[in-house]
Amino acid sequence: MKIHRRALIASALSAGAAVWSPAIWSQSGRGGRKLVIGQSVPLTGAADQIGLAYLNGAKLYFDAINAKNGAGGYKIEVRTLDDGYNPGKAATNAKQLIDDEVDALFGFVGTASCDAAFALAKPANTLFFAPFAASDSLREASLSNAFHIRPALADEAYKMVRHCATLNQSRIAVFAEDDAMGRAGLAAVNQALMDLKLPPLVASVFSPVNSDKVGPAVALLAKSNAQAIIQVSLFNTSAAFIRAMRKTGFAGQFLNFSVVGIDPLFTALGKEIGGVVISQVVPSPRSAGTPIIKEYLDVLNQTDQNPSYESVEGYIAARTFAEGVRRSAASGKVDRAGLQKAFESVTDYDVGGFRVNLRAKKYESVRLVDLVTITPDGKVVR
Repeated sequence: MKIHRRALIASALSAGAAVWSPAIWSQSGRGGRKLVIGQSVPLTGAADQIGLAYLNGAKLYFDAINAKNGAGGYKIEVRTLDDGYNPGKAATNAKQLIDDEVDALFGFVGTASCDAAFALAKPANTLFFAPFAASDSLREASLSNAFHIRPALADEAYKMVRHCATLNQSRIAVFAEDDAMGRAGLAAVNQALMDLKLPPLVASVFSPVNSDKVGPAVALLAKSNAQAIIQVSLFNTSAAFIRAMRKTGFAGQFLNFSVVGIDPLFTALGKEIGGVVISQVVPSPRSAGTPIIKEYLDVLNQTDQNPSYESVEGYIAARTFAEGVRRSAASGKVDRAGLQKAFESVTDYDVGGFRVNLRAKKYESVRLVDLVTITPDGKVVR
C-alpha cells in the first residue's frame, strides 16, 4: 500500500502531466479538436501524496484516451499547477486558469482550496468538475456549473454515524483539524446525528492542521468517555492523534473521512493502523473483479505507479469527464454550454460497476460509501 513520493512525481511527469508557468502558457495555443482543462492540486505540502495520486489517476485515463483519438474526437489537455494545499494559492491558480480561458476547472483538492477556487469559477461561469473534498455548500442545486464525482461529506458522515449506531455506540466525539475541512466535517456529523435522531456529540475539538501537537485535544477527548471518535483530518495529524489517544488507554473506535488518505495513513501508522475504520468513496484499487478497477489496473500496470484509492478516484473523474465530452460531441455542441448540458445528463451513469450522478442530492450517494478497516499487515477488510 505504501506510496513512494519520488516515484509518483516521476510517473506524473512521464505520463505527460504538465506543471505550467504563466510564461509557458503564453506560448500555448489550442489548435485542432482539443479541450483544455485546468487543475490546481498540492504537489508539495501537507497533502502532496493525495494530490499527486489524484493527478496521476486522472492522467492515466486522459493519456490513454488521447492515444485513441480522444473522447468524441476531442483530445483533452490537462494543465496542472501546484498550490501546496494553500487555498490562497489555489485561488490564484484558478484565476490564472480562468483568465487563460480553459474549458473547465478539474480536480481541485482540499475543502478550502475548492471553496476559494469556486468563488472565482461561479461568476465566470466556468465549469467546476470533480473537486476532491469540497464543502457540501458547493452541492446546492442553484450552482449549475459544479459537478461532483465523490459522495458528499454529508454522505460519509451519515454512513459512519449509522455504523456507530448499529454497534450501539451512542457516545460519539469528533476530532478535527482547525480548517475549512474540519469545520465542514464536524457540521456534517452533527447533521447526521440529528437526521438519525441520535444523541448529540459528547465532545468535539479542533487541532492544528498537519501537526503532531495533539496534546490538548487528546486531554479533552480522553475525559469524554466516547465510544467512537470520528476524525476529520489528514493523515499526519490523524496518525499522531491515534497514537496519543491509544496511550491514554482509549479502546474505542476511530473512524476517518476518506480525505484522510488511506495509503499515506498506513505509511504513517504502520502496524498501529489495525482496527482503524476509514470511509471510502470509490472501489478498492485491489478489487480487480470490478470492471472499472480491472480497466484501471490494466492501464496502471503499463507504468511504474502504485495503485491507490485517490488514483482510482482521479481515473474515474477523468473517465466521467470524457463521457461528458462524448455526449457533447454527439450533440454537435462542444463548448461550455454544451458540456454543461452533457454533464447534467450524467445521472446514475455506470462507470464499470461504479455509479456516478454528477448532480446527486443529499444522501443519494450514501450507498456508494464503503467503510473499511486495515489489518496491521496492510490488508483492507470491508
